Amino acid sequence: MTFICYPKCSTCQKAKKWLDENQIAYVLRDIKTENPAHEELAAWQKRSGLPLKKFFNTSGLLYKSLELKDKLPGMSEDEMLRLLATDGMLVKRPLLIGDDFVLVGFKGAEWESCLKTE
Repeated sequence: MTFICYPKCSTCQKAKKWLDENQIAYVLRDIKTENPAHEELAAWQKRSGLPLKKFFNTSGLLYKSLELKDKLPGMSEDEMLRLLATDGMLVKRPLLIGDDFVLVGFKGAEWESCLKTE
């Protein structure tokens, strides 16, 4: 499993603590230094079953400064993926990537139901 986070993010810190407390093994990846590529994002979005807009960090400063709230509705999926691949700070985090699932953001109950059944 790959745990993609921004170490300074408080939600990411909570998610990491939850993984550690539940003794779930993962590989840590810093989203700022190792930005997800277009192909990765496309594969994750497909695996997650979520709409692509759920992968945007809507509370981030970069999202707001680029005025993406107004621009995203007019963009194609490919344009959105290319944009997400330009900067990890645009991507909602944390992300937990498994062989057959992708969890976007940290919701303890959702993570528990996904990971405790494996």
